[in-house]
Amino acid sequence: MKKFLLGTVALIAFAAPAAAADLAARPYTKAPAMIAAVYDWSGFYIGANGGWGSSRKCWDFVTPAGVFISNEGCHDATGGTAGGQVGYRWQAGTWVFGVEGQGNWADFSGNNVSLAFPATTIRSKVDAFGLFTGQVGWAANNVLFYVKGGAAVTADRYRINTAAGNVLIASSNDDTRWGGVVGVGLEYGFSPNWSAAIEYDHLFMGNRTTNFTTPGGVFFTNERIRQDVDLITVRVNYRWGGPVIAKY
Repeated sequence: MKKFLLGTVALIAFAAPAAAADLAARPYTKAPAMIAAVYDWSGFYIGANGGWGSSRKCWDFVTPAGVFISNEGCHDATGGTAGGQVGYRWQAGTWVFGVEGQGNWADFSGNNVSLAFPATTIRSKVDAFGLFTGQVGWAANNVLFYVKGGAAVTADRYRINTAAGNVLIASSNDDTRWGGVVGVGLEYGFSPNWSAAIEYDHLFMGNRTTNFTTPGGVFFTNERIRQDVDLITVRVNYRWGGPVIAKY
């Protein structure tokens, strides 16, 4: 037994230097790099939106030549909206650029008693609107902050009623009005292809002189109507593409 123990100790003593030499001879290899998913906003997308809007309307009674006669007051035409959008984005580093078209149904309506003719009520309604914009954004991985701007179009209707019985006196033809829009949004990519956003837009629709006729088609008056629109919408988009795998 004593001889066996002495033999084992001797074997270990000879093997230890050999193992150390073998380890020293092996080359050092670096551990594999970790891989992280970096969100890429590039690609085509389509989506839906819904929210709330308010259209500020101010009416002026003017001559057929557009000369101001009297102010008739202002009102806010408010209500809900729903629609869709389609666009394309491309990403360069942390910067994101894009173009988008949006079309919405709307129900923004309001009225006020005319300051010039207290026996009448002036009414307005926005039935629909469209936005055609460019975008510039800054991405922090799957969070995108962006600003947008471009052209806007609204479909408007105007009515003049009696203040007491709310009987129609005169109306305008449905009016298509063009203007500009600026907006800002914050979007979050919650999956490789899906994202959700909240957006605010302001529409500058300017002044427009509108002719009013009676229900029988007889000319009644001219009104110069100033209009701005504020929109707050929640959006959901589906994008063709996915995250890019990058090493760090």
